Amino acid sequence: MTKLKTIKIKGKDYVEVNERLKYFRNNYPNHSLTSKITHIDSEMVVIQSDIIDPDGRVLATGHAHEEKGANYINKTSYVENCETSAWGRTLANFGIGIDSSVSSAQELQIALSKNNKPSANGSVKKKMTIDVYKAMMDSIKNGAKDIVKTRMPNYEMTKAQKDELTKALK
Repeated sequence: MTKLKTIKIKGKDYVEVNERLKYFRNNYPNHSLTSKITHIDSEMVVIQSDIIDPDGRVLATGHAHEEKGANYINKTSYVENCETSAWGRTLANFGIGIDSSVSSAQELQIALSKNNKPSANGSVKKKMTIDVYKAMMDSIKNGAKDIVKTRMPNYEMTKAQKDELTKALK
């Protein structure tokens, strides 16, 4: 595979989504990269992306989750940002740009910014709403367990919610 352009974050090389996308378009012109929203509400979105070959077979899938208020860009563009993340994950699952990491540079930058910013009330955790809980359960059913596992620690939840999510993740 062609060596793709990377950027360094915390001393490690990461490929940006646009580099993965250019490689895909140049090398797989007859394949499709599709996206579908699996959950959306006023606070968050979950998007699934697929790579489909000319025969209609799904060759790779990726999921992403974004919260509207998670960062400055997401305040106006959380859906678009989520789609880009889903594409990056799908392209990585297809094998593009994973020499050093499946995570894209954008994913890591978003994760780092979320980890360093407390919520508006100064606490680190948000209270889990029923919509967030339902979205996490839907994400688990749609195969995005890794996203749910990484997001769960960001929420203050009831014991019942935590128990049900943990059970669904098994």
